[in-house]
Amino acid sequence: MNSSSLYRRTVPSPIGTINVVATGSATGTLTGGAIVGILWDAAAAVSDGDAHNPVERQFSGRTIIDATPGDHDILDLAVIQLEEYFAGSRIDFDLPLEPGGTAFQQQAWAMLRTIPFGETITYGQQAAEMGDARKARAVGSANGQNPIPIVVPCHRVIGSTGKLTGFAGGLGVKAWLLEHERFTLMRR
Repeated sequence: MNSSSLYRRTVPSPIGTINVVATGSATGTLTGGAIVGILWDAAAAVSDGDAHNPVERQFSGRTIIDATPGDHDILDLAVIQLEEYFAGSRIDFDLPLEPGGTAFQQQAWAMLRTIPFGETITYGQQAAEMGDARKARAVGSANGQNPIPIVVPCHRVIGSTGKLTGFAGGLGVKAWLLEHERFTLMRR
């Protein structure tokens, strides 16, 4: 296989079909490989070379190989954990992640992973937590480039007025995720 190959599984969910993309090899082992993307599949296009496919746009120039259950343990684990999240039985993810981005983006995304399930913070609070409250716009931009939403919970960051702002999956999906987390906590 081409070392620049990525592997994908599509996952039906209450918010629509999503694509989970990972590095590594389809060897059926957990060694070598990490999640590099979770993308909304608005057009439901999953074939290689489709210009409208969000996976091919995000990972241009890389070969995308569709994996089936049992082909790629990291993807299998990610699918299980996402299904548990949507079922309300998982509040934390335990997956190897390799989001590609700048040092600032990496810092922003690492901070996102510290926001507790079912809670929200503002972009200003995130920027302050990262060391400079004046960088709220830069933080918002970094969050907007988050390649692994849900697992890296950028949906938990809201505007300073409490208004939902910016989300790659759409504000309706962001609202759904926040409500799902609140409901999950109420049921516990």
